Amino acid sequence: MEHECCARRIDIESGFDSFDGTRLFYRAWLPATARADGNLRAFVFLHRGHEHSGRIQPLISEFVEEGEWAFAWDARGHGYSPGARGDAPDFCTLVRDFNAFIHHLIAKYGIAMENFFIVANSVGAIIAATWLHDYAPRVRGAVMAAAAFDINLYIPFAKPALRLATRFKPDLCVTSYIRSSMLTHSQEQAAAYDNDPLITKNISARVLLDLADTAQRIVNDAAAIDVPILMLVADRDYVVKRKPQWDFFERLSSPLKRYVVLEGCHHAVFYEQDTTLAFQASGEFIEACYAQQPPEPRHYHDYDSNSASASRYAALIDRRGIGWAARIFYGIQRGMLRVLGPLSNGMRIGLANGFDSGASLDYVYTNRANGSFGIGKFIDRNYLDAIGWRGVRLRKVHLQKALSDLIARQPTDRPMRILDIAAGAGRYVLETVKRFQDRNIEVTLRDHDEGNLEQARRLATQLKLSARVTYQRRDAFDPASYLDDEEAYDIVIISGLYELFADNALVLQSLQGVGRKLRAWGHLIYTGQPWHPQLDLIACTLNDHRQGMWTMRPRPQCELDALVASAGCRKISTEIGLAGIFTVSVAQKIAAHGESD
Repeated sequence: MEHECCARRIDIESGFDSFDGTRLFYRAWLPATARADGNLRAFVFLHRGHEHSGRIQPLISEFVEEGEWAFAWDARGHGYSPGARGDAPDFCTLVRDFNAFIHHLIAKYGIAMENFFIVANSVGAIIAATWLHDYAPRVRGAVMAAAAFDINLYIPFAKPALRLATRFKPDLCVTSYIRSSMLTHSQEQAAAYDNDPLITKNISARVLLDLADTAQRIVNDAAAIDVPILMLVADRDYVVKRKPQWDFFERLSSPLKRYVVLEGCHHAVFYEQDTTLAFQASGEFIEACYAQQPPEPRHYHDYDSNSASASRYAALIDRRGIGWAARIFYGIQRGMLRVLGPLSNGMRIGLANGFDSGASLDYVYTNRANGSFGIGKFIDRNYLDAIGWRGVRLRKVHLQKALSDLIARQPTDRPMRILDIAAGAGRYVLETVKRFQDRNIEVTLRDHDEGNLEQARRLATQLKLSARVTYQRRDAFDPASYLDDEEAYDIVIISGLYELFADNALVLQSLQGVGRKLRAWGHLIYTGQPWHPQLDLIACTLNDHRQGMWTMRPRPQCELDALVASAGCRKISTEIGLAGIFTVSVAQKIAAHGESD
């Protein structure tokens, strides 16, 4: 549906299919003519919790100039979008929805990612912040108004009580305490809020708790975000707390960032009695963002030595920041691991081969607890249920789906060639290829450990694959592993490898070798670990495959994507794992001038 709303803009109501097929509603304000300077600018607005895209209409004339694009959605469970009011499977579903929305806009309207600018208020700002952190899009910038990193619940012990209640009633909903007088001093805007039939007072307790957990993660790891950000903070905000907004701002790595406190302002920043400063600060910031280009990939090459993650890694190696009480605790944990660990099959494999080894990961993938004397099985079950290992198993699901989707799209008129440069036991590849027995597929599995390759041979025999599988003992970081006379590959997989190495030069050297052996317009599947909630515990208790302590430097997604881009590949998608620990991304090799597939 569309109609002309003014001489210079066309108002459209439409919908898009999200990642799970759910069709969500959105509005678009399309320019009748291009900007006078020829530049393309597109604004995407995220409404507050309980609200909908219709509330964005008054903001268009303030933010969007002639020749510019604007879009706003109704989040799942809000406005005209489907679902129980104020509900979703979890908060991260809303983030995945938003990622699908942006990619829909890119595909439908041909707008490049770097031309988008995000304007988000309250809960919408947390959706935006999580998206920027987890998916690392190269957008031009974002305005975050009254970001709901920590919502004032007022009732003592509200969050623990809600966590307990959701154990007995997972679909529990609560009613918002927010009144229009807490949002704005404007009687007109308060009345508009009170009389809007599409505003819902419900919110899922499950979503509320997941929002709180995700917001804390993003605040703690805000240094992984380097997109330009303007924080608009209301000094009379009764809905959200102010300190987490400052903590988030302080930790941002953004070279262009601003923090503006709006005096005498309630939570609905853009709907207040006096919005002069909010719109003025936003306009100036938007101009500053479009006056510069997003950083080039080479900007990230030295992040292994010059970034917040590098500083955190150095401190972890030296055990700085780990207090004496934690040292004692971790020492006890390590002692118990040495004594009781051998009773658990999984821990015994980790102690012998390294908890990051291919053998250890293959055991985690099987997810079948085993051990000695009864108690060993109990220990093993708890070991396999650790958040990191649950994340690894979900990473396998995402990786197999990415590989399956790519195989299904490949042409059938020639053999399909797949390479895994550090396959371990190759379980995720071989199990996926098993589902394509009718296709002409050639698989090459490489690993530095002959024992892993032998496991892969046994699995391939067990699966009775029709695909031709080749096994090669090679070092994924050695340029000699990528031979010039070798036929190019359609799909290359890099899984669970770069997460183990902090050195960007080493990773880039490997990626450049991969880039040479990837067919033009071929696809690269690569995994990342942007963060981990148990870095100290792992570094102080678990050994790696080299029998040193397993010390990790989580590599921000923006850094990893930049290294991939430096090898001539452009990212086209990312899937986020449990608690944001692991990612699975797909990139496509851009053909050089005159190069064909």
